[in-house]
Amino acid sequence: MAKKIRWGILGTGSIAKKFAEGLQILPEADLVAVGSRAADTAESLANIFGIPHQHSSYDKLANDPDVDVVYIATPHPFHMENTILCLKAGKAVLCEKPFAINADQAQQMVNVAGTEKLFLMEAMWTRFLPIIVKVREWLANELIGRVRMVTADFGFSADWNPKHRLFNPELGGGALLDVGVYCVSMSSMVFGRPPAKITGMAHMGQTGVDEQSAMILGYGDGQLAALSCAVRMKTPQQALIVGTKGMIRIHSPFWCATTATISIEGKENETIKMPFESNGFEYEAREVMKCLRTGKLESDIMPLNETLSIMKTMDEIRAQWGLKYPME
Repeated sequence: MAKKIRWGILGTGSIAKKFAEGLQILPEADLVAVGSRAADTAESLANIFGIPHQHSSYDKLANDPDVDVVYIATPHPFHMENTILCLKAGKAVLCEKPFAINADQAQQMVNVAGTEKLFLMEAMWTRFLPIIVKVREWLANELIGRVRMVTADFGFSADWNPKHRLFNPELGGGALLDVGVYCVSMSSMVFGRPPAKITGMAHMGQTGVDEQSAMILGYGDGQLAALSCAVRMKTPQQALIVGTKGMIRIHSPFWCATTATISIEGKENETIKMPFESNGFEYEAREVMKCLRTGKLESDIMPLNETLSIMKTMDEIRAQWGLKYPME
């Protein structure tokens, strides 16, 4: 491994720009390449961040010999294809959430990474934020006792456009895959296992994708998660973890939180604020580079079997709604 770990970014949308910004503060990272389907968009991102290699195709980026690891920043219907392209070209991959359209696609990605003996991780950036690391520490120390309930919501109001990826079935539209995944992942992080029972209800919009939904995940022995997501209305966007001795509130917006409050029976509430060093994307990148330097093929914090479990949970939720995408 070179002195610096050399990154390539596949895709040039808004999330690619945010990730590139996060990399700027990491001295061990070198953003050396960007790939797009169009030369002008690759050049545009390269000019903003001073990226030396600009590629007019994803294939050229994947085969750039100066790249160690690729961040996949395309819409989720293309994650499997883009990830496998990079893995087969010998590149480690950090793939934006949701990891894929469904668990079958996700499994194919994991299988290729295993065959190629290359690092692969879902870019669930929330998992690596300092305040979420602190929350996991509180949970590990059982400061609120045994967790009984998790509630989390993520809804925002998007302008109606049937061709936009949020509403277009051809692009894997709907609230669940776009923002509901944060809620499902939060529940998975807290309970540490797949739900034993899943039930949910959704409102399907004009294009046939979920515009708002509510889900209950049962983990057995009195442990429940109540989750909701939406793309046509704004919700509080907070998460609450309730235990037998207290509760933890991850302040809004929980998916990019910097503040959490722990309330323990018989004690004063304690609020912790942990601001980002940059924009928050630096933490998942740092985890990837730590794994690469130590020769690990996956992260202990966001392991591949958990990513697969989350995808299976969302598959079951969509199956209950009767939501199947054209590419499935």
